[in-house]
Amino acid sequence: MLCRDGALSLCCFIIACLISLFPELQFRLDFNIYAAHFTNVWLLHAVQYIIINVFAFLAFRNFAYQVAIRALFLGYAFGIGILVLISAPPSWQVFGIYMTVLASFHYSEFLAIAWTNPATLSIDSFILNHSIAYGVAASLSWIEFLIERHYFHGMKMLSFVSYFGLVLCISGEILRKMAMLTAKHNFNHVVQSEKSDNHELITHGVYNLCRHPSYVGWFYWSIGTQLILQNPLCLFAYALMSWSFFHDRVLIEEITLLNFFGEDYVEYQEKVGTGLPFISGYKINS
Repeated sequence: MLCRDGALSLCCFIIACLISLFPELQFRLDFNIYAAHFTNVWLLHAVQYIIINVFAFLAFRNFAYQVAIRALFLGYAFGIGILVLISAPPSWQVFGIYMTVLASFHYSEFLAIAWTNPATLSIDSFILNHSIAYGVAASLSWIEFLIERHYFHGMKMLSFVSYFGLVLCISGEILRKMAMLTAKHNFNHVVQSEKSDNHELITHGVYNLCRHPSYVGWFYWSIGTQLILQNPLCLFAYALMSWSFFHDRVLIEEITLLNFFGEDYVEYQEKVGTGLPFISGYKINS
């Protein structure tokens, strides 16, 4: 069952998304009630976003407020992504798809933890501040998109590459969330150094397909984002950096899991692969 903070985040995400879409909806229905006051649609969105944040500031305190403002931000970004997709010039539409994918990924991370393991829920569950490297990588992908769109306009038109990237993102997202739902209280964004009393070795469901389905999902999701944007340079860089990150992460995690579960995990390793290309994990006899 969804905990209170999870329910709050869901309400804020949906409300922000609907508010971001409302001006476009009323315009298409010929009820342009904002025309007399706002000649610039982006100024209207800025005012709307500020207002909903003021309401959040007045309505919530402490952890609930921190949850609300992040959910509002991601919900509004999701809605803007839809608007860019349906109303922006063709060379911007792929960025609209990318925005919806990015916003939904970060919000669904929080929601999944709120549903499956609320005891570990924190602001970090949004993984918006995952790492400096993650922020730099995202920024570079936006810069590449803008530069290539400016100099190679036709390069950013919707194509099979973007649709394939979207399918990869959706598939990766589904696999990751299925892993979180299957593992439940055993899943944590941080590798645990001590075994808790209720920590179990999960080998069923998607964990019967690969040992690290959440990492596999995230790996292919990250590559998919750059296929959506049709960023050739960042596609290569993301694949390389993601592979390096998960290679090291899997080694650290599997050493911990071998300490936790011993021979049971060794047997699991023999039956099921990591799911990540050219990553075999940590083997005792290697």
